[in-house]
Amino acid sequence: MAEDSLEIQKIVEQKDPPSFENTIAALEKTGSSLNRVINVYSVWSGNMNSEEFQTIETEMQPKLAAFVDNIMQNEGLFKRIEAVYKSPKSSSIVKEQRRLLDKYYDDFVLNGAKLNSADKAKVAAINQKLASLFTKFSQNLLADENDKFLAISDSELAKMPEDLKEALLSAAKDKKLKGGILANTRSAIEPFLTFCPERGLREKAWRMFVNRGDNGDQNDNNAIIPQILALRAERAKLFGYPTHAHWKLSNKMAKTPDKAMDLLLAVWQPAVARVKEEVADMQAIANSEKLGIKIEPWDYRYYAEKVRKAKYDLDESQIKPYLDLEKMREGMFWMAGQLFDLKFDQINDVPKFHPDVRVWKVTKGSTGALVGLWYFDPYAREGKRSGAWMTAYREQSKNNGDVKTLVSNNSNFLKGKANEPVLISLDDANTLFHEFGHALHGLCSNVTYPKLSGTNVATDYVEFPSQILERWLLTPEILNRFAVHYQTKQPIPKELVQKIENASKFNQGFATVEYLASALIDMKLHLAGDKPINADQFEKVELTKLGMPDEIVMRHRTPQFAHIFADDGYSAGYYSYLWSDVHSADAFEAFTEAGGPYDKAVAKRLLDHVFSVGGTVEESEGYKAFRGKNPSIAALMKNRGFPYNGK
Repeated sequence: MAEDSLEIQKIVEQKDPPSFENTIAALEKTGSSLNRVINVYSVWSGNMNSEEFQTIETEMQPKLAAFVDNIMQNEGLFKRIEAVYKSPKSSSIVKEQRRLLDKYYDDFVLNGAKLNSADKAKVAAINQKLASLFTKFSQNLLADENDKFLAISDSELAKMPEDLKEALLSAAKDKKLKGGILANTRSAIEPFLTFCPERGLREKAWRMFVNRGDNGDQNDNNAIIPQILALRAERAKLFGYPTHAHWKLSNKMAKTPDKAMDLLLAVWQPAVARVKEEVADMQAIANSEKLGIKIEPWDYRYYAEKVRKAKYDLDESQIKPYLDLEKMREGMFWMAGQLFDLKFDQINDVPKFHPDVRVWKVTKGSTGALVGLWYFDPYAREGKRSGAWMTAYREQSKNNGDVKTLVSNNSNFLKGKANEPVLISLDDANTLFHEFGHALHGLCSNVTYPKLSGTNVATDYVEFPSQILERWLLTPEILNRFAVHYQTKQPIPKELVQKIENASKFNQGFATVEYLASALIDMKLHLAGDKPINADQFEKVELTKLGMPDEIVMRHRTPQFAHIFADDGYSAGYYSYLWSDVHSADAFEAFTEAGGPYDKAVAKRLLDHVFSVGGTVEESEGYKAFRGKNPSIAALMKNRGFPYNGK
């Protein structure tokens, strides 16, 4: 940090008049050592968190926030940026440079560069408090996921399907415990809720999971949430915005909370209507079993699987033997070669932070030119945050030498027995392709400046490249080559593929409503301004107003909603997944219209105008250059099987 500060001060104190080269381009060359240290720090935070690391994290997060504010509030620096921004000469710089200049200026203004000294001090104090609260929220959530688990007795294990039983035994072995245990993470809970035949156990598992951060103990997040919301509301007012949501969306594609809410609500009613149909189908099966039960949230996945079997003669156990994690990874590599001419070769001569991590060198298939490295960290472990994500350890750039990117995909699959394949669900395979889409967005980047590189685009656009990549998973070219039975080595039968296709819109009510509920609560929390919030009460009241089905809970309940309370990143921004999916659904139709998902001309347009340009062009401009038009919600509604009468 001290080194970076000195580099910035040299820019501020130089005698030459401000120019793009000596101010904006110079800024892009600062902080290389700090960036390396921050990335290593982030690896530990997300992948190998421990009590020792949390002590460091608790100390450093406020200091890092203060350091960023010192830069954003540096008057001498902002004067130089503003001078370049307002200079007549700036109209003659190339388009990418203009985009970089605009981003620097907008970022500084949005973060308070024009405030008076007293208000700048208030903002800095707020940001440091928020950094501490974000850290505590994340640590509480991680503790609930690491330390809380459900013990499964031998008699209960005996009733489980074999692969679920093995996973429970393996989890116990990892904790050096006897019998079986169910970990409190999504990757463990969702298969359990789908296949566990013991209703009482399902309810215990469900309650354990949905109450993360909400147990009234030392890991409870309910006292933290109103503090975060109040600080965000106060900061937004200092910045001149009515709410945090208005501030956050001002530089996004949606621009205003109203536009984001309009999209969410347009999909909400059709999704809720579909849930009612899904519940009726499940209740009919439950009634036929004469158990006298009403479908509850802990029943939804279990009975949905029964409905899928009854309606489509399809269940997860038929598909899973064909979805070997390593074969799916090979399928992703093949897809990247077909679409973007990328080739992956495993290497063993680079440092790794854990033995489970593997690394591939990525090159252009046609030329052999080095593109970057791809790190793969697929397995769950103690101290690793749950879920799946992509991160860039280093951004591609050309302003300070030809810097190649280092990208990583991290997941939480349960490691199987030695020399046995890890079989994954169709949903997990979908997530794998999604996160690989983010990685390809980083790997395909071909820009000059790191601030504009790879995934550095608006949050309501960044999910588009990853979401469109999901759509290649079920293409015949992938399934025929890589969906191979782990024992017989036979490709997945055409009849089974047809069943998967027939069931493609199955359970879309559930998937859409659980997501939309979280997105709507996120937006409503941040539109409430400085109104005091009791998180649990607010969640219940607002969901009731929306007509939330009793049989579903939010995908991320408020006390565990890390997307919006572990940092500012997706706060008032969880709507972004739906906004981006409007683009991905519409964009894939370009391939359909051209004759198929591997059409070379459309793939080149996707590379040239989406995957390679990073933030060098305005997002809607880049999309129109690819598609020739603005996206329509029609394709998204069709994909989800919802009625839609618009265009």
